[in-house]
Amino acid sequence: MSRALAEEIAVAALGYIASDPRLLERFLSLSGIDPAEIRSAASDEGFLGGVLAFVMEHEAVLVALASGTGSDPAEIAAAAALLAPPEPRG
Repeated sequence: MSRALAEEIAVAALGYIASDPRLLERFLSLSGIDPAEIRSAASDEGFLGGVLAFVMEHEAVLVALASGTGSDPAEIAAAAALLAPPEPRG
């Protein structure tokens, strides 16, 4: 999977999250982002990976996103893995 495709999947996930007020509130609460900051945060490196990490931590969200976008959950998981921050070395 290309990084561009992974980012497209993450943007679709963000749109899905934003379309559900309760889910959006949960995402914002966990991420610490103010609703007014979403657009600017979306351009930060790592934000889209965080969106997919949120999806992967909530199976019901993953299944609903896959169903709503016609994606395979495995494809979403692959995008999440590609956009995840590198593990710290030490």
